[in-house]
Amino acid sequence: MDHRGIIASLTVEQRRDLTRKSDAKGLWALAIHCGAIVLIGSVIATRATAYWPLLLPVQGILIIFLFTLLHETIHRTAFRTPLLNDCVAHVCGFLIGVQPEWFRYFHFAHHRHTQDPDKDPELATPKPDSWWQYVVHVSGIHIWRSGASTLFKNAFLGCGDEFVPATGRRKVVLEARVILMLYFLLLASIVVFDLTVLLWVWIIPVVLGQPFLRLYLLAEHGRCPFVSNMLHNSRTTFTNALIRRLAWNMPYHAEHHAYPGVPFHQLPRFHDVVKPHLTEVEEGYSRFHANYVAKFSKESPNP
Repeated sequence: MDHRGIIASLTVEQRRDLTRKSDAKGLWALAIHCGAIVLIGSVIATRATAYWPLLLPVQGILIIFLFTLLHETIHRTAFRTPLLNDCVAHVCGFLIGVQPEWFRYFHFAHHRHTQDPDKDPELATPKPDSWWQYVVHVSGIHIWRSGASTLFKNAFLGCGDEFVPATGRRKVVLEARVILMLYFLLLASIVVFDLTVLLWVWIIPVVLGQPFLRLYLLAEHGRCPFVSNMLHNSRTTFTNALIRRLAWNMPYHAEHHAYPGVPFHQLPRFHDVVKPHLTEVEEGYSRFHANYVAKFSKESPNP
């Protein structure tokens, strides 16, 4: 049975229950995530321990994984209130360098054409197929370069991406210009008011945290088959509660692609429904990457 058959088999009551959103659950998860960022950031800012440099990658992981919250909010499933979803999406996008409205169009195209080599925008950048490509991919260099290029292009040259409809391009351009202006003002404030603390509690940690997000995201579709069935072209990775909390339950990724309207807090329940039909599953991220790199050629490729 494919994902369409699964959804069709659900009763009206089951669909209503599975897609029920909650401001309370969303705000509680947000409080935990942001509370951890503030707590670790405070220790770093005040140098409360001699070991504070060791907390930089921890802080980076907490901040960069706001990407998973950005993802949930552009689906408008993190919270019941649409405005709350949109406001949180813009804050998350600003903190991790991702343009929310542009990403919404990009990501929805990815959902419409998941694992379609000709139409899925995520496949425009090939998955790593050698040790060198893997190291470059995990470093996040290409993400920072691509994100900056997209932001400047949208702001100064206009948005020409096929997945962005004509009706949405003006909004994307305006958003890019506002974000660039805010970044400029922030940079000026760091210089003028000597706010170097932001480097230590935000910017440096985000750079250090990016590789961990790359490792996590590669498991979502890496080496999944190029088929239309969402239960086969996306991977669910079984992991511990801490990572599921950090990633807003997105390790249940096949479930999310099968039924995007299911909010993060209902994905474990939906997993119970689709579990017998999943084909791409893995027991942990370490095992996924061990299997992934094991398929690289034993010969050292040239960079």
